[in-house]
Amino acid sequence: MRSVYLDNNATTRVDPEVVQTMLPFFTDQFANPSSGHNFGSSASAAITTARRQLQALIGAEFEHEIVFTSGGTESDNAAILSALEIMPDRTQIVTSVVEHPAVLTLCAHLEKRHGIKVHRIPVDQHGRLDLQAYRMALSPHVAIVSIMWANNETGTIFPVAQLASLAKEVGAIFHTDAVQAVGKLPIHLKSSAIDMLSLSGHKLHGPKGIGALWVRRGVRFEAMIKGGHQERGRRAGTANTAGIVGLGKAAELALKFMEDENGRVRSLRDRLEKELLQRIPDAFVTGTPLERLPNTSNIAFEQVEADGILLHLDRYGIACSSGSACTSDSPEPSHVLTAMNIPHISALGVIRFSLSRDNCDDDIDYVLDVLPGIVSDLRGSSSVTPKRAKRRRPLGFVDPKEKGRNPS
Repeated sequence: MRSVYLDNNATTRVDPEVVQTMLPFFTDQFANPSSGHNFGSSASAAITTARRQLQALIGAEFEHEIVFTSGGTESDNAAILSALEIMPDRTQIVTSVVEHPAVLTLCAHLEKRHGIKVHRIPVDQHGRLDLQAYRMALSPHVAIVSIMWANNETGTIFPVAQLASLAKEVGAIFHTDAVQAVGKLPIHLKSSAIDMLSLSGHKLHGPKGIGALWVRRGVRFEAMIKGGHQERGRRAGTANTAGIVGLGKAAELALKFMEDENGRVRSLRDRLEKELLQRIPDAFVTGTPLERLPNTSNIAFEQVEADGILLHLDRYGIACSSGSACTSDSPEPSHVLTAMNIPHISALGVIRFSLSRDNCDDDIDYVLDVLPGIVSDLRGSSSVTPKRAKRRRPLGFVDPKEKGRNPS
């Protein structure tokens, strides 16, 4: 039995080159980079190199705009809390209903405990943001807008450049959770109106426990973690030198493989999607067919539950997921699918396939050999009928496999 890993939106394999780059900083180059001796200077120089590698990947203008953190969650929290701290007269946040829990949970906490008003912008059946509702939510009372660059479940890409420009018109800070986008999509922050961006190392073949928050020069920032003067006073604590060096190397490799991500990997995803829909009836892709991450396919298999599919796939050595790893313990459909108005009976059977540069044609062939039979067998033992599934579809729902549909 072979092993096929298709859960890269949850985490990626650490690239061997990244591992080799990190190893000396656990042994020979172990010094604290804040120390003034030569040992510390060597570690500090390695961090500077990593900062420049990351700067190149995201198109930042200055290397010191990058603040190293423990990952995407910390970066998201730091951005939102900082904005509220530096603009106490502004007590509103604008976000979307399909954000990662790192944003939504914090917003709910601020709303309940601190009286912050949160505008949660809805999405349509393809996961696209309601731009009219977004414009209506913007006002001089908004401290920060936090909208993800790309959704971790459907892969739907948001027009963050446009959203940032609109936010600037009312003087709000614009932050984007770009954890899923960095390393997969070309990013040029220098020429955008974005103020802050979050990213995480383990989503781009780097180590876990390391990430970054990009803060544009000139944007006021209040540190969430206070203590020493590390990161120019924006994030206290002894630097995770090995993790930072690993993130830098991962960023360098991501830039090198960007064309592969948007070419070969996209082709693998498209072939998997096309042939699964041909071989398995009553299945459709969630999310927009065009503005989508090149590695992500979120497919709903009707009249069957995702847990059963995942269990059988795992027995064949195939790893994928039913959505975000942060919500995998919930038996209910994810908040993303609910917000998209995907019928409950269809949402229960959604499987997310997320590829990486490690995948190949043989992986896709193996999944295509295995999955149709699994779905067929599970449907044979299911009490859910196609007729019932059709009856529960809401008004206005468009099945992406129907002919003549408008993909826009």
